[in-house]
Amino acid sequence: MVLAWMFLLIGVVTRFLPHAPNFTPVLALALFGGVYLKRSQALLVPLALMMMSDFIIGLHPVIFFTWGSILLISCLGLWIRRSQSVVRVMIGALASAFLFFVVTNFGCWLAYYPSTWEGFVSCYALAVPFFRGTLLSTLLYAVIFFGGYELLAAQVRKTRLVCVLLNK
Repeated sequence: MVLAWMFLLIGVVTRFLPHAPNFTPVLALALFGGVYLKRSQALLVPLALMMMSDFIIGLHPVIFFTWGSILLISCLGLWIRRSQSVVRVMIGALASAFLFFVVTNFGCWLAYYPSTWEGFVSCYALAVPFFRGTLLSTLLYAVIFFGGYELLAAQVRKTRLVCVLLNK
């Protein structure tokens, strides 16, 4: 459990480092939290970490759509937890990026674009270039967080720290 928390905190800190547009670990963190945190924490902790960092970075009119997508992605993590595999994690990462794109851009349409079909299409069309960074970063960070956690957990299981770091 402590190991999972360490990964989550490291991921949130990287949000404050310089990065390409939409190339952050946020979505992979929400997915990771859904898989590895206790059930009672799996939804709230990734959301709380996102909220805290947003209060530092700055709020915007679409924030509730962003936070809602984080909750939905954490729910995907709970689904992956039932039968975890590399394939499920990668499908979850792809679905997370797509879900985030759909939900947050719907919020952008409501907040910034005319409430017309043309405004809706324009909003999503203009967002497509940003989807690339979201998709690539979510896949990359999912590999880093899930793979790194499993590699470290395998090493920790061989030590006396297993009770502390993995909550076993």
